[in-house]
Parts: sequence; structure tokens; C-alpha cells
Amino acid sequence: MITRFQTRAFLLCFVPFSVLLAGSFWMIHRHVQTTVRDGLLTSMRENQNSIARIHAKSDLENNRFLKVAGENAALKAGMQLLLQYPDSATASRTVEDQLRELCEHMGFDLLLVSAGDGRPMAGVVRQAGQGQADRGQLVPMDISVLGRRTAGLFLLEGNIFQVASVPVGANEENLGILSVGEIFNFSEFATPAVLVHEGTVIKSNLAGVSFQELNSALGTCGGTAECDFQLQGAKWISVPMQSYGGGYVLRSLENVDLATAPVESRLHSLFLSLTFACVLVALLCSVLASRSIVKPIDAVVSHLRNAASTGVLPEFEGDPSSIMEIRELAEIYDRAALSVRASGEDLQRAYFEFVGSLANALDARDRYTSGHSQRVSELSCAVATAMQLDPVHVERIRIGALLHDIGKIGVSDSVLQKPGRLTDEEFALVKEHPVIGRRILEGVKGFANYLGAVELHHENWDGTGYPKRQKGEETPIDARIIHVSDAYDAMTTDRSYRRGMTHERAIAIIVENAGIQFDPHIVDVFIHLPREVLMQHAQSHEAAADLERPRLAVAV
Repeated sequence: MITRFQTRAFLLCFVPFSVLLAGSFWMIHRHVQTTVRDGLLTSMRENQNSIARIHAKSDLENNRFLKVAGENAALKAGMQLLLQYPDSATASRTVEDQLRELCEHMGFDLLLVSAGDGRPMAGVVRQAGQGQADRGQLVPMDISVLGRRTAGLFLLEGNIFQVASVPVGANEENLGILSVGEIFNFSEFATPAVLVHEGTVIKSNLAGVSFQELNSALGTCGGTAECDFQLQGAKWISVPMQSYGGGYVLRSLENVDLATAPVESRLHSLFLSLTFACVLVALLCSVLASRSIVKPIDAVVSHLRNAASTGVLPEFEGDPSSIMEIRELAEIYDRAALSVRASGEDLQRAYFEFVGSLANALDARDRYTSGHSQRVSELSCAVATAMQLDPVHVERIRIGALLHDIGKIGVSDSVLQKPGRLTDEEFALVKEHPVIGRRILEGVKGFANYLGAVELHHENWDGTGYPKRQKGEETPIDARIIHVSDAYDAMTTDRSYRRGMTHERAIAIIVENAGIQFDPHIVDVFIHLPREVLMQHAQSHEAAADLERPRLAVAV
């Protein structure tokens, strides 16, 4: 029970601290993740602004070029001719040659002239080269696949072009629109990015990630909204960097888990060290706290358990604990122990007086048996002490011997005090006194320990005794000791029908019946008692008559 209480006390001390520690670490971990994410988001927004400024600067430069190019007289003449003869191949080739020359001179990848309503008329585009040094040749553009858009992003022949436009006029007449474009190069972005068209990823610089995975992950993101998403088991965030119109949106991506990994690694190492130290401290504190609570309680419980087993309520020696409540408990226990011990002593005195009164009342019925119970009690205690039985057992034998003949209260005086030999019927009545004695005493709880001595003190070693005809050690040792002492006192004292035997005669008969009527070991102890202990009970004259049963010691 104490072990379970100590375990509970330990858990009550340790578990809340551990939960608090784990909760604190979890909150710190979450705070770190949130801080890193916010930092990444801030960085991405700054990057977004930087790219917007770069694009604005690039658009400004392109506009300047376009204005200069738009003032080209040859280009204006070609556009006028193309407007007059839209189906003329010559006019188209003339404009394409002019566009190719301008494009080669300025280093652009696309030049396009369109009518005022945005309808494309002619253009050139750079084919993909064979290597980095080879930018490819400028070839006529297939304008049939183009729409009426003149700015933003174009998807053309597998390449994405970023296009800017400016109107071209002559003599206040709007001849059309001139558009210039460059290949949209993802290698310019140092961070992961994707180009989305109408909610579908069409270009990405993420290695090892398919467009299908990206589309599935970004499905929850709005077109121009910041969002969090899961990609290949990792946490990511996405910020729209640039919107180009026509459903084209450039989004930057950041792997939050990858960004927080170095910090989390250091935090994990720090957390492990702190956890080990804190758990060790918590463990020691919990053990000490539980012991400080349980140890004094264990002492009190042990004290009470010993008191329960011995029936004695000793007081505590010194202070059992420094805990005030336990000291108060011990003080209350000490006061209760004193009160119970005093009451027990009073009850014991009354009990002994009652037992003595019973024995005296029994002996007073016959002047020949006066003092018999007291003498048998003294002889039995002498034997028990010589056998080195414990004091508690000796005291039990003393009381049992005083009460051993209490059943004779139920036998009539005409039988007990008959001067001559008893008839078989009368002897049968006398043999009932052990059973009568048990019936008298078994109704009182305080006499429970003496019932065996009262009922069985006439059982013989060989099984010929009464009332249960028990053999050997089936009979309790209390009854076997009283049996020898009872026989000796009966033989050495005068009775109404005979005179008492000498000490030597009685001892001889007892030795002769060892192993038959008496326990041989008890007989051996009895005959080796100091002579003065036995002689003070023997009378100095020999019996005038022989025993009632030849060669058997008789004690009724």
C-alpha cells in the first residue's frame, strides 16, 4: 500500500512538471516555426517588390526603345503599305526585314506590328539556339496563331515571351502597334517560382517536381493570394510576384520546413539537453518530495501494523516527521494509545479477578480440591517456562490451567464428593466436564484462546482419552502440559475416597505412562523440574488406596 502511495505521490509531482515542460517546448517550437515563416513571407514580399521594380524599369527601357523604333520612317512606310495591302507578301517581307534589322540591333527576341485593333500583321521571332552562345536566328512569325493581345506574356512555339507595346503613328494617323519581347527566362530567379496560366502551372524551376504535383498542391491557392500548402510531405508558402494579364501569374515558392530545418536542428539539440537536465531535476525533486511525504507515513503505518499484530499500542519515540500534520497525527495516536492501554489494563485486571473468582468458586465446592486449579496453573507455567515457550504462550497456559476444570460446575455435588469408587454411569458424568467447560466459555470472546486447554486436557497420547480421543500432537501443547500437571496434583493430594500419594510414587506412575497417557517430551521436562517446585505440592504420606484405574494416573 505504501509503495502504491509513494508511486502516486511521485507521479503527482513528476507528471505535471513533465507536461508543463513538454507544453513549453511545443510552444517554443511553434513560435520558432511561425517566426521563420513570417520571416520568409516578409522576404518574399520584399523580393516581390524588387521584381516589380525591375519589371517597371525594364518596361520603361522597352518603352523608350519602342518610341525610338516607332519613329523609324522605313518602318512607318512599311506599316502603311501593309495596311493598304494586307495580303501582299512583298509588303509583309519588307516589314519583316525591317523588324529583323531592329531586333538584331537591339538584341530582342521578338518584334511584332499589329493593327490599331490589336490584329497582328507581321513579326519576327528568335528560334531556339543550339547552345548558350548561339541565340538562334530571327524568323518570320506565324501570326495566324496569335490573338489580339499586344502586351504581357505570349506562349509561342513552346517559349514564353514577355512583351511590351507602343502605338506607331504618322501625321496624327494611328498606323498600329509595335510590340517588343524577350524570352521569359526562369534562370533569372534565385528562388523557386512557377508561372501559372488560368490556374494551371505551365512553367517551373523546381527540380524533381512534376506539374501535376504542383497543380494539386496549389489548387487551394487563389490566383493572387498568399497561401500555405503541402508539397511532397513538406510545408510550403507561395506569394504572387507578378501578374501579366491574360491569366498569367508568376508565383514565388519557399519550403518552410527546409528553411526551419537548421534552426530546428539546433533547437532539437538544445531541447534534448534541456529536457534531460530538467527531467533529471524533476525526477530527483519528485523522488525527494515523495519520500519526504511517504517515509513518515510509512513509519506511522508500520507502527500501527505492529500494534495490530501484537495487540499492544506503544507510543511513538521522538518526532516521526517534520510535517506538521503527521506530527499531529502521531500525537493523537499517542493519546489514544495511552487511553486504550489504560482501559486494557483495567479490563485485564477485571478479567484476571474474574478468572480467579471462577477457579476459587469451583474449588470451594469440595474441601479436598481446594487450591487444585491454582496448583495446576503454577506447575503448568513451570513446565512451559522450562520448555522455553514465549511469555505470551506461558500466560495463555496459566489462564487455561486455572479454567481447566470449570466444567465441573455442571456436575452434581453427589458425584464429585462421593466418598467411594464411582460407578461407570457416575464416571461418565464426570467425563462430560471438559465439554461442559467449553460450552460455558465459548460464548465469551475473551476466553477463545483457552478453549483447547479446557476441552482437551484429558486427551491421552495414545488416543484413549476423552472427549475426542485425539492422538499425539493432535492435541494442543497447552492441554498436554496441563494433563501432566493435573494428574500429578490429583495423585499427590487427598480426596474423599483416598489419601494422596508421595512425590516419588506419583513421578513413577507418570514416567510409567509416558507415551501412553502423557506426551513423553513433556514428561521428561516435568520430572526434571527442580524438586522444590514439585515437593511443595506433594503430601508427606503415601496413599492409603491404590489408583482408581490400575497403573494409570487418574485426575478427574
